[in-house]
Amino acid sequence: MYKTILIDDEQIALGRLKRLLSNFEDMFEIVAEAANGHEGIQKIESLKPDLIFLDIEMPLMTGFEMLSRLTYMPLVVFVTAYDQYAIKAFEENSIDYLLKPVEKERLFKTVEKLRSLKPEQEKSLTHESLLQLIHQMNPKKEIHSISVKSGERILFIPLADISFFQAEDKYVLLNTADSRQYIMNYTISSLEEKLPSSFIRISRSTIVNTIRIKEMERYFTGKYMVVMNDQKQSKIESGTTYQENLKRLMEI
Repeated sequence: MYKTILIDDEQIALGRLKRLLSNFEDMFEIVAEAANGHEGIQKIESLKPDLIFLDIEMPLMTGFEMLSRLTYMPLVVFVTAYDQYAIKAFEENSIDYLLKPVEKERLFKTVEKLRSLKPEQEKSLTHESLLQLIHQMNPKKEIHSISVKSGERILFIPLADISFFQAEDKYVLLNTADSRQYIMNYTISSLEEKLPSSFIRISRSTIVNTIRIKEMERYFTGKYMVVMNDQKQSKIESGTTYQENLKRLMEI
């Protein structure tokens, strides 16, 4: 029996999948459900399931992004309504791939795969191989704004209005050109994957909007002090590891 978590933001789809899985009580022990990627991470890390059924397209954090943040990686069955993702690579690098609405007959094939799964096959479906797959099959979308929570509202901040992103403690702060600041749920690494090429990472904790750079000053040990063209004239020290990013910018 697989200790199982279901992750889907659509309650109707989640309920349908749960009902279908109840036909295989000898296979699945559903220990939790999650309505988004943040809940999914918390429940996976705390409950350590053997298997998850994961929707790909969810608001704020996709299924791919959720997987990339996990330190514990269960077996994965992808579930989605978007058939553009339905490619052979997913079937080779995850347990299976189900299209919505999930049909009992198709789910039965997934169950048969699980029943016939050998220990060496489970080992081949590693965290590393799945993350590599995610990187290959989750290309950057063209985005024009970043969503942030402000009380009960969700605001959409145009990319052109953003000066820089900076990690502080457990949070990432979005800083606008007019000195507004918002706490985000994204990590610096996940933002680096999402953002267009006009945003570059200049240190472990900072990504800057290059159209908002006013000037750069040489600093100690080959580093630079990046001065932003925002209300505060923010000064940000670059990191040694990311000097190449700034050098490429100066060569343009």
